[in-house]
Amino acid sequence: MSAEKRNALGKGLSALLNDSVSVLPNKTELKTGPAEVNPMGSVSEINISEIEVNPFQPRTDFDIEALAELADSIKLQGLIQPITVRRVNQHRYQLISGERRLRASKQAGLTQIPAYVRTANDQQMLEMALIENIQRENLNAIEVALSFQRMIDECHLKQEELGERVSKNRSTVTNYLRLLKLPPAIQASIRDGQISMGHARALITINDPAKQLYIHKLINQDGLSVRKVEEMARDLQRSTVKKEGKQPEPLSFQVQKIQSDLASKFSTQVKLKVNSQGKGSIEIPFLSEDDLNRILEMLDW
Repeated sequence: MSAEKRNALGKGLSALLNDSVSVLPNKTELKTGPAEVNPMGSVSEINISEIEVNPFQPRTDFDIEALAELADSIKLQGLIQPITVRRVNQHRYQLISGERRLRASKQAGLTQIPAYVRTANDQQMLEMALIENIQRENLNAIEVALSFQRMIDECHLKQEELGERVSKNRSTVTNYLRLLKLPPAIQASIRDGQISMGHARALITINDPAKQLYIHKLINQDGLSVRKVEEMARDLQRSTVKKEGKQPEPLSFQVQKIQSDLASKFSTQVKLKVNSQGKGSIEIPFLSEDDLNRILEMLDW
């Protein structure tokens, strides 16, 4: 990609669209020769049946009720904001941005839709679709993270360049990308709005996936606040720091099996310590007062 095109992307989606503007030629022009350029920002009415969905669309979830409300509005007032497409051939277009508006227009029974018609190659299509969605749509945090990762992987951008494209600083980009390192169950909860971005950021600071999943379970069961999860994460970090540098004696297979069975029974990371004389201790950690009471009940205390 040229320096000129990169600069345009850095200015936002509108700059890229203006740089790559093309127009829909009329039927006579298609038969007799190249189309002339229409004035900047012109809108064409095109058949909805001739539009295919953008294969680079990062958004996967669309609110059914919100779509119905938009469809009702379109029935009454028409579509106020045109979609943006690229022209593939005389009777075929590919959506660049505005899939929500396209879906609602179909639902409203429209057969034609106002559209800006542009020229873009596949890489430009990907960047434009991702940028448009990140900037203009209420993507969930996982969709944003996946969009960022695609721009890094498929558009060959560094995090600083990505931040410039989407008008976000590098630390924000990094925080989103780190969500993709969480276990799939936690990512699903973020996607579905069951836990907040604040909860997710606190869970990211915990290095052990098993502990992440355990605290995630407590968040869903007990409605833990972000502050409480942050406190738990700090306690786990302090506990880890204290144990660093001291390697425990390797456990025998039999002791490892007992440790594993106890961990399953108490739903926490039980640890057995056994010395060469066969003496030792059992450690059952807890993460809150409620967690302690749960363990005590299991012990019939």
